[in-house]
Amino acid sequence: MKDSSFDRQTEDFGAQLQEMGKRALSFFSALSGELKETVDAVKERDPAAKSTAEVLLLYSGVHALMAHRVAHRLYEKEHYLTARAVSQASRALTGIEIHPAAKIGKGLFIDHGMGVVIGETAEIGDNCTLYQGVTLGGTGKDVGKRHPTLGNNVMVGAGAKILGPVEIGDNSKIAAGAVVLKQVPKNSTAVGIPAQIVRKNGEKVADDLDQVHIPDPVSAELHRLEKEIKRLEAELAELKKQGADHAE
Repeated sequence: MKDSSFDRQTEDFGAQLQEMGKRALSFFSALSGELKETVDAVKERDPAAKSTAEVLLLYSGVHALMAHRVAHRLYEKEHYLTARAVSQASRALTGIEIHPAAKIGKGLFIDHGMGVVIGETAEIGDNCTLYQGVTLGGTGKDVGKRHPTLGNNVMVGAGAKILGPVEIGDNSKIAAGAVVLKQVPKNSTAVGIPAQIVRKNGEKVADDLDQVHIPDPVSAELHRLEKEIKRLEAELAELKKQGADHAE
C-alpha cells in the first residue's frame, strides 16, 4: 500500500512538472515571437539601426518592452509584487517606466526611451512609436480608467504628454512637446499646449516619423492676431476720419 501511494504521488508530481514545463515552453515561445516583432519594428522604423545584434543588445526600448511582457504576464497571474519588482528593475536599467498592468500591442517602438512613463490603465495599439520623454499619464481627477488609449499606428513625439482617459485614434500624430487633454480623432495631427487638431484626414505625410514639418499653432495664432490688429487699426482710422469730417 505504501509503495502504491508513493507511486501515485510520484506520478502526480511528474505530471505537474510536465505541465509546468509545457507552460514555460509556451511562454518562452510567445516571448520569442514578441521579441522578433519588436526587433523588426525597430529595424523598420529606425534608420540608425545597423543590425539585429545591435538592436537586441543596445536598445533600451527593446529591453524595457520585453521586461514589460514578463511583468504583464506575472500581473495577470496576480503575482503583483513580483510584477512590480520586474518593472522597477527595468526602470532602473533603462530609464523607461511601464506599469505591469498596461496593455501594449505588437510592434511598439520606443525610440531612445529615457523618461518615458506609461501608466497602469494605459492601452497601446499595434505598431505605435513613442519618443523620449513621452508620458501616458493621469490627471489625478479620474478613477478606474485613468490613462490614455492609443489606437494603431500612432506616433507620439518627444516630450509629449497625453493625460487622462482620452483616446488617440488610429494613424494619428502627437507633435513633440504637445499636451493632450482631449480626444484626438483618427488620421489627425495634434500640436501645442493644450493640443489642438491641426490636420484631420489630410494628405498623407511622406515620412510617418517626421516631427518637424507640421503646422505651428503658435505661429498661426500670432498671424491671426496680427490680422485682427490691422483690422482694428483700420476701423480706428476710419472713425477718426469721420470725427474730423463732422468737426469741419
